[in-house]
Amino acid sequence: MVLSSRTIHIISVHSAGEIGDVIVGGVLDVPGKTMFDKMMHFWTKADELRLLLLNEPRGRPSRNVNLILPPCDPRADAGFLIMESEEYVPMSGSNTICTTTALLETGMVKMQEPVTDLTLDTAAGLVPVIAECVAGKCKSVSFDNVPAFVFHLDLEVDVPGLGKILCDIAWGGMMYAIVDIAQTDLKMDPDDGQRIVEYGERIKRAVQATVHPVHPENPRTHGVTNLAFTAPLEDSADGKKAQNTVVVSPGRLDRSPCGTGTCARMAQLYARKQLSVEEPFRHTSIIGTEFIGSIRGVTKVGEYEAVLPRVKGSAWITSFQQVVLDPTDPFPEGFRVGDSWHVSKVPVPAVPRANGV
Repeated sequence: MVLSSRTIHIISVHSAGEIGDVIVGGVLDVPGKTMFDKMMHFWTKADELRLLLLNEPRGRPSRNVNLILPPCDPRADAGFLIMESEEYVPMSGSNTICTTTALLETGMVKMQEPVTDLTLDTAAGLVPVIAECVAGKCKSVSFDNVPAFVFHLDLEVDVPGLGKILCDIAWGGMMYAIVDIAQTDLKMDPDDGQRIVEYGERIKRAVQATVHPVHPENPRTHGVTNLAFTAPLEDSADGKKAQNTVVVSPGRLDRSPCGTGTCARMAQLYARKQLSVEEPFRHTSIIGTEFIGSIRGVTKVGEYEAVLPRVKGSAWITSFQQVVLDPTDPFPEGFRVGDSWHVSKVPVPAVPRANGV
């Protein structure tokens, strides 16, 4: 038996190719009136958990990890927090789909067939979920995300080596800069992934030097940390469709179509009068996987016109892990090597500053 100073039980899951592993044991709850408070507690006081699991030798750039906790809101069935390589994030669509699948297929939340309704408590707010279930399998997950809205359309940024680039800045559960890939010489192709990452991180730095959006209802959520390259919107027999790829810091591509990115994209398309309420939107990733989105309705968030997004996708459990930390391991918080980890200069502005923003 391995002597360990830490043992963590994890279900490995992916949604549309994006890894969203789920911690189901070995981590206790922490203080906090809201899930956002709990997220900040882990980030500022217990970040060694994220570093242990996401850095090498246990992690890799393309991995996310979700932590299931008791909900803060009594209306929710479960709470969860989302860890990425550079930050905790308030909300993530692919991780919501992964976490729901793990909760239902392991019996942590009782599965009802053919449909299970549940509510998740996230750092962005309550997220209702509808899961289609057949023979003990969670076939698909549809979630009603928090309102999505646009901060800026056609924001011009001066990008070193690329010149003037127009960006739309939107919130979809995370902050996004949305860029039409036709403004560059890039191709929406996995083989061009390294250049997509390099361009995306460069544009992201220029955006951060130009604008700093602050969520009107939670000023502790601020700053752009994701960049979505988009392909042209197309008409199809069952609504609109488009391809995208999201550059996630410190520099890698989201393998899925990105759930919160899909929500931000729908907010952008609605603002541009290119997508209507209840019109289906098929969003595909750089590897061809798909989420299906739609706008349930409209609302306001502060001074911003906002949409109520719904996104549907599927996830698959791939393994069950027991991660341990040997007390003599020289890398209790892991390490990164530049052959795999893109060296990013992009700051992550989500930890509160002294003035509370």
